[in-house]
Amino acid sequence: MNKLELQKTANEIRKGIVTAVHSAKAGHPGGSLSATELFTYLYFEEMNIDPKEPKKADRDRFVLSKGHTAPGLYSTLAHRGYFPVEDLKTLRHIGSYLQGHPDMKHIPGVDMSSGSLGQGISAAVGMALSAKLSNEDYRVYTLLGDGEIQEGQVWEAAMFAGHRKLDNLTVIVDNNGLQIDGKIEDVCSPYPIDKKFEAFNFHVINVEDGNDFDQLKAAFDEAKATKGMPTAIVMKTVKGKDVSFMENNAGWHGKAPNDAEYEIAMADLEKVGEALCQK
Repeated sequence: MNKLELQKTANEIRKGIVTAVHSAKAGHPGGSLSATELFTYLYFEEMNIDPKEPKKADRDRFVLSKGHTAPGLYSTLAHRGYFPVEDLKTLRHIGSYLQGHPDMKHIPGVDMSSGSLGQGISAAVGMALSAKLSNEDYRVYTLLGDGEIQEGQVWEAAMFAGHRKLDNLTVIVDNNGLQIDGKIEDVCSPYPIDKKFEAFNFHVINVEDGNDFDQLKAAFDEAKATKGMPTAIVMKTVKGKDVSFMENNAGWHGKAPNDAEYEIAMADLEKVGEALCQK
């Protein structure tokens, strides 16, 4: 895909996120929207995957460590062809396979059940180690929230990954600056994030705009070229990206839009789509 196609795909994925959370009357739109370009780049450009064969042995693995942003992952998987886009409207409904957090047993394309913050990176590290022990060449990616890295287990996993030189592992931190209680720097500052990962023997790449595909491409190309140590990509993003009333608003960390707000959100995204069509 070229950059414009990726941008258009990301916009459709955002519509799916807003639609799913609105339909569920619950969920986490803010951090799903901040990471949309990341999801899009991984699943449409970066990762070796096949929706027709979601369990193929040599596939790259992805673990959504910040599992509450499942709407972002689900919308991406749906648009990539793992299951019908229409099913996004069943999010969190009784009987739906699309639960509030990723479930590897029932959702095609989900490599690890997650949601208890801090634990996903440990599973990803285990997958990366397994590939090394088995002489497999698949890569492992995991997405963490910047609030999530206040969890101690994250740093235990990082210490192990650095010690074992897991250069097939890429850890991404979605640094949108906000968590459920407000600014991360006010709740329990994890800064400087880059220096912490460097201290655990990671190659660190700071991405100034994690909602920009050119910058994401450069970061992931550098990560793949890095040998002898795992990579951490710390990307600055906008929470609630492209929905006017959600942008940089901590109140939209875990809240669903009502009918009127849904109409405004979809209109915002339609405008983004129209602007992209003019390019």
